Amino acid sequence: MNSFLSKDGTKIVYDKVGQGPALILVAGAFSYRKFPGMVKLAKLLSEHFTVYNYDRRGRGNSGDTECYDTAREIEDLQAMIAEAGGAASVWGLSSGAVLALQAAAKGVMMTKLALHEPPFVVDAADRKPPEDFLRHVTELIAADRRAEAITYFMTKGMGAPSFVVGMMRMMPGVWSKLMAVAHTLPYDAALLDGFMDGKALPSRLWSNVKVPTLVLEGTESPAGLRHGAQALARVLPNAQLVSKKGLGHTKKLNAKFICSELTTFFAG
Repeated sequence: MNSFLSKDGTKIVYDKVGQGPALILVAGAFSYRKFPGMVKLAKLLSEHFTVYNYDRRGRGNSGDTECYDTAREIEDLQAMIAEAGGAASVWGLSSGAVLALQAAAKGVMMTKLALHEPPFVVDAADRKPPEDFLRHVTELIAADRRAEAITYFMTKGMGAPSFVVGMMRMMPGVWSKLMAVAHTLPYDAALLDGFMDGKALPSRLWSNVKVPTLVLEGTESPAGLRHGAQALARVLPNAQLVSKKGLGHTKKLNAKFICSELTTFFAG
């Protein structure tokens, strides 16, 4: 376990494995550096890269501050790149992809960027979260109603059937891990606020993100996720889209498939 201090003094913890060019992994909602899928992916990628797998603030062993601001998470990623030697490629999953994209737009220097199924909702016909999604998630956490926040985020935000949440409650060790990071759900909701309302992505919003970018989507993923990935690939000035079965993330990460695509892109 390694650590550094972000710009605001928050301690950020990470694991470092492998040898080669630096590659930073940015997890999505509910995930952290010891999440089994992240650990497996880091191990596979370590055959080709020096992999930095970090706990986003508020998760795992990383610290946090009382008032959340997405700018602080961007600073964390920038500091992680500095810790990796000042030059690194970045892979972001789901809301982590949105964080990585926002960081690139703010001028955080990356060698290459991979954005894996950012949960943008760009089609009015696709399922959308409630308009007060961010506010309600934040209120539930403020009231320390973590279990309700998890259920609400999964069903209303991610579109998971309610029985899936019930199954997770019964799976040994799973629910406790979700409860441990539930207080960070407003962070993910804040990153996505304004991008899940069924409207087209602004064509010029990320026009300055000219780093070579790979957008990944699984052909087995829900239509809304696929539409979001496809739309993002169209608006970014230097992006390519890869659509393949096995790249979906809503059920379980297929680390082997993901590693194959990332190795081809980052090592190319």
